[in-house]
Amino acid sequence: MTTGQGTTSADLRTDCTADADGRLTFALRAPSATGRLLLRLRPKKGQPEKVLHTVDLEPAEGGRPRAVLEAEPAFAEGRWDVYLIPEPGAPRQRLRPGLRDLRTLVDGHLRDWPSPVAVRVPYVTRDGYLALRAWLRTAHAEVEGIDVTDRSMTVRARLHGVSFGAGPAVRLRLRGAGGTERTVVPVVGKDGRGFSFTVDYGELAGDAGTGNRVWDLSVRVDGGTSVRIGRLLDDVADRKDIFVLPAATIGGAVVRPYYTVDNDLSVLADRT
Repeated sequence: MTTGQGTTSADLRTDCTADADGRLTFALRAPSATGRLLLRLRPKKGQPEKVLHTVDLEPAEGGRPRAVLEAEPAFAEGRWDVYLIPEPGAPRQRLRPGLRDLRTLVDGHLRDWPSPVAVRVPYVTRDGYLALRAWLRTAHAEVEGIDVTDRSMTVRARLHGVSFGAGPAVRLRLRGAGGTERTVVPVVGKDGRGFSFTVDYGELAGDAGTGNRVWDLSVRVDGGTSVRIGRLLDDVADRKDIFVLPAATIGGAVVRPYYTVDNDLSVLADRT
């Protein structure tokens, strides 16, 4: 079958193994396969594709061709689709996943990541193809735990790629409301990277009207630099529908922390 994105084959599969240092190894389940792997940054709707990366296939022990995607260069943030180009000028063929060995990614939050924080997580798309989810950020604040009560939440997190300077503060910014913001002073660990903070839901719920209020969370690490808070450093490409956190009812509003489509942490206060 041929589509605007290339040809597809139900039998064209590749295993994928992730190393702790960011290297990805693809092993095709087609001994006779030749050519190159193509990784395409998925463009926004209505936009042409602009960013492509290719990797040569090489014979491997046992006759399975493989391609090794090194940790560098870092990939632009977004979703990357994986294809095979069997020979120059041939249509690209989109690959389906075989075995995905992501064990080395599970404990990624336990080590310190340098700047830029570059993350790549292989995953299966909704229509059953192999893709990579990539994040590339100058710095990142990784959620390590969230404790929820009927009136508040306490978040434990750690900075990567940067350390706290003067004036640390957690910023809760109301989405689409002209800069409305709440701040919380975090408790910072002795190493200048670990921190925790507690958010009172009553300050986020509002006191009138209907509809949703969405607060995006970031941490100010010095006088001018803010870093988004989220969970990126493991093997989960999409957290939003998997990690559902408890809600609380405050003054007529249902308040619930959640992970966005980019795995960043936000809080929804719903008065509908």
